[in-house]
Formats: sequence, C-alpha cells, structure tokens
Amino acid sequence: MIYEAFFIPMNIEKIYQIYLSHRKVTIDSRSCADGSIFFALKGDHVNGNQFAKDALDKGCAFAVVNDPAIVKDSRYILVKDPLRTLQELAGEHRRHLHIPVIAITGTNGKTTTKELAIRVLSKKYKVSGTTGNLNNHIGLPLTILGSHHDTDLLVLEMGANHPGEITGLCELADPTHGLITNIGKAHLEGFGTIEQIIDAKAALYRYLRKKKGTIFYNQDNEILKKELSPADVRISYGMDDQADYRFRNPVADPFLSFDWQSLSGDLKVTTRLYGLYNFENVMAAITIGAFFDVNETDILRAVKDYVPENMGSQVITTGKNTVIMDAYNANPTSMRLAIQEFIKQQGGKKVLILGDMLELGDKTEEEHERILQMIREHKFSPGRVFLSGKTFASLSSHFGYKGFEKTKELISYLRSYPIEDHLILIKGSRLMKMEEVVGVL
Repeated sequence: MIYEAFFIPMNIEKIYQIYLSHRKVTIDSRSCADGSIFFALKGDHVNGNQFAKDALDKGCAFAVVNDPAIVKDSRYILVKDPLRTLQELAGEHRRHLHIPVIAITGTNGKTTTKELAIRVLSKKYKVSGTTGNLNNHIGLPLTILGSHHDTDLLVLEMGANHPGEITGLCELADPTHGLITNIGKAHLEGFGTIEQIIDAKAALYRYLRKKKGTIFYNQDNEILKKELSPADVRISYGMDDQADYRFRNPVADPFLSFDWQSLSGDLKVTTRLYGLYNFENVMAAITIGAFFDVNETDILRAVKDYVPENMGSQVITTGKNTVIMDAYNANPTSMRLAIQEFIKQQGGKKVLILGDMLELGDKTEEEHERILQMIREHKFSPGRVFLSGKTFASLSSHFGYKGFEKTKELISYLRSYPIEDHLILIKGSRLMKMEEVVGVL
C-alpha cells in the first residue's frame, strides 16, 4: 500500500520534528543504527533509492527518497532531492544550535588543526566536530546533524576544490569563528590559478566579516593578512611580536617542539607530530584553546598526547626501517615542504617513496617535474627514490629514478628488492594509496 500523504512535499520543519526523535542520520545502508534516518543520495555510480528498503530492514526508522515507485509505507519520506533535503535539515538544526561554531579551511594542515583543536577544546567542553575528512557538501551536514543539545562547541573542517564551495559551506554551517591554515597550490584543476584559490578560501573571512564573527589568523602569513579588513574581529598568532599569541624557537628532530610565550610565562610545547610544517597547525589549536579559556596545562597535555591516526605526520617503526608516513594527501606545496623537512633529518640512509599529486589540471606535469628537479638538486641517488603514478612514472627515467604506474607494482618491486635500515618518507595523494607500501618496509 502506498500512503498518499507521503506524495505531498513534506516541509523541512516537519522533517526536523522527525529528526528530533531520530537523531542518527546515515547515507550508507551498510551502517544503519536502530531508529536512524537513511538519506538515499545519488552518486556517480550508485542510486541510494536502490538501498532504501535494505536500510529500513536493517533498522532505519525512515528513508528519505525521491523515487515514488519505491514508496511502500509511511517509513518512506518522498522529497524532490534527498541531498538538498539533508542540507536543509542540517541548516534547520544549525539554527537551533546556539553555540560557537569554528570553521577551519586551508590548503594544508586543516585536518590536523581541526583534530588538535577538538582535543584541546575537549579538555573543558563537550565538542562535536568533523570526522576524518568529511568536509564537503555531504560531510558537513552530517557533522552538524551529529551535534546534539549538550554540545558546547562545534568544530567544522571545510574543504573545497572549486570556486564558491567555501561560500556555500559557510551559508550552511553559519560559523561564528574561523581560521584559514594557509594557502598553497592544490586543486589547480578546479580553481585554475593560485589567485582563484586565495579568493575561494578567503570566502570564510568575508562571511565572518559580514556576520561580525571572529577570525583567527597567522600573523606571519602575508597572503592571509592581505585578505583581512581593519573592521574584522580578529585574533592573531605567530612568531611576530605583534601577534596576540606568540610562539618561538620551533625545532623538529623528528618531533615538533617550541616555546609558547603565554600569559603565565614561557611554556615548552612538546608534540608527537613530525616536521616543522606542523608548527602553524599546533599554534592555531593552542590559540583557539586559549581564546576559549582552556587551562594552559590542559592545552599542553592535549597537544602532547595527540598522536595522528590519519596517515599524516606519523612516524612508524616497522622493525626493518623507520617510516615517516605523510600519505593523507599531497599537493605541490605540501610535497615540497615534506621533502625539505625530510632532508633536514639526521641520518645518512634516506629513501623517498612518492606518489602522484592529483587534481593539478594542465599544471600536472610541470609541478611533478619541479618536485623531481628539487630532489635531484639535493643529490638523492637514483636507488633511493621510488615513484608511483602515471605522471611520476612518465618522468622517472629522465631523472634516473625507479617509476611505477601503479602502487601495487611498486609494492611488488620492493617485496623483491627489500629496503632495510633506512629512514623513509612516504608521500602522495590519497587516491594513490601510498600507505599500502608500509607492509613491505
């Protein structure tokens, strides 16, 4: 039997009342908590409507769909566009959350900064935040809907690979505070130029300016400072003497440590994060925590105890080698920084294992060649550089390095010709699955 009432468009207020009694939301029919709401989203290769019945059978209380043919009873909520409904539902819920919402975006370090900020703020508050890298037009509403009445603070990571996306995410999340970690070369295929990347990321500043929100920014970053307005409500951090929160003497061998010139005096900050390039991420998290009155001792403890679990800035001892795992993602800026940091590390026996950087458009070959030129300038011997991916592989022979079009081919080679007693850097874009190489190291 088909319930005619469910062919009448249900407004978002009514759906929100359903949500208030069923707070779990999912887009994956394989993960259906009892009483949850399933949204049948359409992807490039799948149509969520096909899995609505399965989701209900597994415990979902409702399925939000847009195909009248599958509606069988009152558990199906028929809408024009399930994705749009998911976003509107999140927007409605956001209007009922009278709490600080901190948005974090940037080219590099946004996930690490977000994770650190959540750890620091959690020392004093009930914090909800983005899980993993669910930072887009689907992940953001899921995160917002995962925040309940007892949430004190919401920390949202915002990613973008096309102009206008940050603006749209801000309109959905309505942040009260925000931070851009940095701006570099990433997603050039979607943006086109570095100037377009700057303009797209700076949309967060423009939104907060309009809403009279608070901007956290790195006083040492000239690109970011140029995007600020004298009228902005802003809090600065950095090594500059003019910064509101000041930090000094960063070192990393291999783990990052530095001094914090706090209100109570100089404090030593120690971390389990690899590399100087994490300095700005930790500074940002400390600044956010201090701004929200988290105790300094608790801030230091949260930072010291944080161990990355997302394949970024991890140091792994395999028994045969020491591996620096930085394969969460890669772009020309982060790749260059990672290699430069690796070169500084103590020890003579070093190996580079690099995967292609994706989404660079017509700059792809040029940016990969620049990386290889830098490696050659630092005199890495051919036997200590291994490359994976079509672009790196096509350039490898010119530079005398080992290149493989697929990561599994590289793994097969390393299984036949094992590496032992080396310090190894692994870096590449997420889709290259460079973390799989660790198994043979």
